[in-house]
Amino acid sequence: MTLRTNVAFPPPLPAGKQPDPRTARRTFIRVLVWAIPGVVIALAVMAGYALAYPERMPEAVGELVEDLTGANPHPVHLVRPDTAPLSSVALLGRELFNDPSLSASGKQSCASCHSAQHAYGPPDDLSVQLGGPHMTDAGYRPPPSLTYLYRQAPFSIGPDAGDADVVVNLDQAAAAAQGVQRAVKTAGAAPAAPAMVPQGGLFWDGRADSLQRQAIGPLLNPVEMANRDVNEVVQKLSTGKYRDTFSKLFGPAIFDHPDLLASEAMFAIGRYQVEDPSFHEFSSKYDYWLEGRAHLTQAELRGLRLFNDKDKANCAGCHVSQVSRDGLPPLFTDQQYEALGAPRNKALPVNKDPKFYDMGVCGPFRHDIATQTQYCGMFLTPTLRNAAERHVFFHNGVYHDLKQVMNFYNLRNTSPEKIYPRDASGKVMKYDDIPAKYVANIDVADAPFDRKAGDQPAMTDAEMDDIIAFMKTLDDGYKAQ
Repeated sequence: MTLRTNVAFPPPLPAGKQPDPRTARRTFIRVLVWAIPGVVIALAVMAGYALAYPERMPEAVGELVEDLTGANPHPVHLVRPDTAPLSSVALLGRELFNDPSLSASGKQSCASCHSAQHAYGPPDDLSVQLGGPHMTDAGYRPPPSLTYLYRQAPFSIGPDAGDADVVVNLDQAAAAAQGVQRAVKTAGAAPAAPAMVPQGGLFWDGRADSLQRQAIGPLLNPVEMANRDVNEVVQKLSTGKYRDTFSKLFGPAIFDHPDLLASEAMFAIGRYQVEDPSFHEFSSKYDYWLEGRAHLTQAELRGLRLFNDKDKANCAGCHVSQVSRDGLPPLFTDQQYEALGAPRNKALPVNKDPKFYDMGVCGPFRHDIATQTQYCGMFLTPTLRNAAERHVFFHNGVYHDLKQVMNFYNLRNTSPEKIYPRDASGKVMKYDDIPAKYVANIDVADAPFDRKAGDQPAMTDAEMDDIIAFMKTLDDGYKAQ
């Protein structure tokens, strides 16, 4: 079929035919007769609304503009991190980050599990990555994204623990909070009181307090880069291609102090993550919408409102979507910890042992507050930026797409039989990845988890699709108009 592309609009009249002015006039009058009442009614409604709710009028007008155009009626200025050429230390860190020779197998680098092409997260949909001396050992948890960590606070418990000048005993802080009811997290409100739950830190359990300390973890993990100890890492740094660089940056005496050499190498990796803008681009469609430089579709707008609706999805209760008071873009995390009760991932080799449970903050990989069992089953709330780029979700990698994640939130309490397996007798094994004695730690207060079995789910399928459409606007790399 050939499409005509040169058709004039409106099409020309046949030769000899001229428009009848009387017919045109009558048509115009009819349009006015039909249109004017509608305009009058709309103006009357707006006037009545303004008289009844004057404080809501600006917001209502903004929502009307937003609905009609998809534009943000209240654009803001976002304060992004400064950009500059990478320092010599950061350039060294970039080389170390991408060097597989630092692993026991010679095949795995930091970038292997934190791919720049996948928002510094895993490059595939495996629940956990393979590593070890022969690249055959399965990990325990999926690697979280390394993006947007430049503002991550150190791990703490209590409102004063973020003060770098205050030395806090975590056991004492946790004990002081024990028995105090946790604050309900509500979208649109300030983050819940941090005294009730842990906050900050790196890894799923927050056991590292800096990018420097985080970097050494995979190098020594037996199922990841699998070096036997720090000395083996130092040996590779001392005899490899980095020797001249380390000498120039830190002086030749650095090789007389192996621990210091390792520390400076990890510091370099941390500096790379802080200085390179690819780790915190803030170049998503949502960022540009906030600034008035992009328009959201109707589905994305509906998803944004559901995301922020405290009675529906309530996503923003933990994944904060508001710009900070000083103009910093939202990170889409409150940096706190939650026990969600995700179903057990039977595909993980470590879970073949029925007695093994990953308890997050209280073990098995961190031990300093293992006795504070009120935190068992809690894991760090990750950023949702670039979440649509991921193919593995939650601390055990049990889900592999956003619709599965949304179904979990929507149905965990209302229809648990659709989320959890059944035992031999047919009973639903709700919360099957946490020992029964810690089930009380699981969040049942925050929407949408505040519903009970048989209740109407918080969201319809169409609403969940809209939320996913909005979440896709959080992916970096959008080209603003």
